[in-house]
Amino acid sequence: MLTTTATLSSSTASQLTPLFHSLSPNPISLKFSSTLRETNKRTKATSFTRQTCHLSAVPALRVSANYEAAPATAEASTVPSEMKAWVYEEYGGVEVLKFDTKVSVPQLLEDQVLIKVVAAALNPVDFKRRQGKFKNTDSPLPTVPGYDVAGVVVKVGSQVKDFKVGDEVYGDIHEKALEGPKQSGSLAEYTAVEERLIALKPKNLDFVQAASLPLAIETAYEGLERTGFSAGKSLLVLNGAGGVGSLVIQLAKHVFGASRVAATSSTGKLELLKSLGADLAIDYTKENFEELPEKFDVVYDAIGQCDKAVKVVKEGGSVVALTGAVTPPGFRFVVTSNGAVLKKLNPYLESGKVKPVIDPKGPFPFSKLVEAFSYLETNRATGKVVIDSIQ
Repeated sequence: MLTTTATLSSSTASQLTPLFHSLSPNPISLKFSSTLRETNKRTKATSFTRQTCHLSAVPALRVSANYEAAPATAEASTVPSEMKAWVYEEYGGVEVLKFDTKVSVPQLLEDQVLIKVVAAALNPVDFKRRQGKFKNTDSPLPTVPGYDVAGVVVKVGSQVKDFKVGDEVYGDIHEKALEGPKQSGSLAEYTAVEERLIALKPKNLDFVQAASLPLAIETAYEGLERTGFSAGKSLLVLNGAGGVGSLVIQLAKHVFGASRVAATSSTGKLELLKSLGADLAIDYTKENFEELPEKFDVVYDAIGQCDKAVKVVKEGGSVVALTGAVTPPGFRFVVTSNGAVLKKLNPYLESGKVKPVIDPKGPFPFSKLVEAFSYLETNRATGKVVIDSIQ
């Protein structure tokens, strides 16, 4: 059941309005365990055995480490030893992604919770990682991709304090996006994550909505924090209809108290920008934002145009550059996953002041992950591309 929360006044509203789903009445409550953490805590004695799955004649991934799993304090039911997951064994395009029905469920460490995945979202970092853009700091192949997750806790490690079996949670499972991300990600039936990286799912959001948020909203928030953004300041967001940009607009306006927010998008998404809180919506197909007479305290570049962004920032202002070349005074950062940020923002999500923005082509079923990645890589998605029906 889908409901639409953001209102578009244009004639194309039905195609461009983000999807805001109603709360799922039947949360899944299964169980799961995990082995793999950041690179500096992995052992080198990981072994892999292979079998054949029913969707493709691709070897299955089995992961087993040479240390004992930490005892769990609670569990909902018997966790299977194997799960369905998407795996790649070499870097490359979408063609390296293979669906596997015999992937070993990761074992649980003492500070982790095991989540039965209900929904997961895709991010540009997912395909850049798969393409080998940061393979020097990546975990060893083969890899189960995926950063964002929303699901149900089915098992907790012995040192977990804040979560219990049955809790509905969400988060970005990789503390450092580019430095030793876990080998076993969220695009699987089960995933394991340290409790400090997750938060309880906002009560008014379903799993698809919640899965769309963690990495993007944490990136939006951390970027604004790093600029010293505060009430009364002005902001320009480049690519305001994207996954991060759509949240930057909302956080700046409704959490930080921006005096004025401008944002860029293509013609058909201008009304979306306004519905999210933009005071000025700029059509980049018709206007050159760098020629605006107006200057801004902060420019948040989520598209890769830092060389132009620096032309419209006030003296002493800041330019956040998420991608592309960085031109001073622009700066880049890599987000750190932090459940405390999600917890802090939950009241704004539950009040409806900040809303998930989900691309209208989605959510994509688990079986259509390749199509979902191909779409994301066109750079034309509105908001976030989400995967559901993970089973």
